[in-house]
Amino acid sequence: MEDSTTQTAVPTQSAEKFMQDVRRKTRRKFTAEEKIRIVLEGMKRELTVTELCRREGMPTAVYYSWVKDFMEAGKARFKRDVLRDASKGEVNQLRQENERLKILLADKELAIQLFKKSL
Repeated sequence: MEDSTTQTAVPTQSAEKFMQDVRRKTRRKFTAEEKIRIVLEGMKRELTVTELCRREGMPTAVYYSWVKDFMEAGKARFKRDVLRDASKGEVNQLRQENERLKILLADKELAIQLFKKSL
């Protein structure tokens, strides 16, 4: 009798592992656009979050983590807007000006050193 329980326990464990692997590999991956659409739909309150998640085939915990990420990203974006993001062209222009000013400063320092030595 003991042999039959150990024999059936092994296939059950491997079957459970197999099912976990299948679930992991077939888990639906949502794109950023889909996540935004789902979060905004939930914020409209036309459906309950439970109904929305059931329709989309996802757990409610995932929805709430997306909402949290969505809100944090928005908060970070607003903070960044206050400081104003520089465009690539502006950054390149500032780098060129910085380089020009460094050269100008080096020339002035050299002139000062030569002047001091001449005294």
